[in-house]
Amino acid sequence: TVNDYLSKWQSEWMGKVYEFLGLSVGLVVHDMDPRERRSAYEADITYGTNNEFGFDYLRDNMVLYKKDMVQRGHEYAIVDEVDSILIDEA
Repeated sequence: TVNDYLSKWQSEWMGKVYEFLGLSVGLVVHDMDPRERRSAYEADITYGTNNEFGFDYLRDNMVLYKKDMVQRGHEYAIVDEVDSILIDEA
């Protein structure tokens, strides 16, 4: 999503459905420490903004030790408000 407020709202709203189905839900927002971020990325579904995902990716590519990375491998991305992200913020 485009901001932390919507990411949090979506993770709480849809998170109930996903957790009922046995999936874990994580949330990445600004001002989280690496331990909290790593935990959020370990969830089956992770909510956050394009900025948080992008900068975490860049930071992960600059760490000296693999254990310091916060993201795990990427399988799929479902992007809400993609028009805003690709056009308005380009």
